Amino acid sequence: MAKAITDANYEQILADNASVVIDFWAEWCGPCRMIGPIVEELAGEYAGKALIGKCDVDENNVLASKYAVRNIPTLLFLKNGEVVERHVGYAPKEALVEKLNKIL
Repeated sequence: MAKAITDANYEQILADNASVVIDFWAEWCGPCRMIGPIVEELAGEYAGKALIGKCDVDENNVLASKYAVRNIPTLLFLKNGEVVERHVGYAPKEALVEKLNKIL
């Protein structure tokens, strides 16, 4: 299951994990609901290799502002706390796996 990433816990998550994917989403967003199950699958498949989490932009505007998230879904792929890749919009699982493997 994808970890909830919030304004309060994201700094600790980045400090504790070399490879992190953050899915910025909202409940009312159709494309977010489409990509959500893929993100959940990846969280299970990459457990122990990368932390994959979800950040609700309606509840965590500090984090969304920090990374200039203007459209959702936005997925950030971070390596050692630095954004390596950004993906905006829906993507098939294979495309996300390719990006995820780059940060491992």
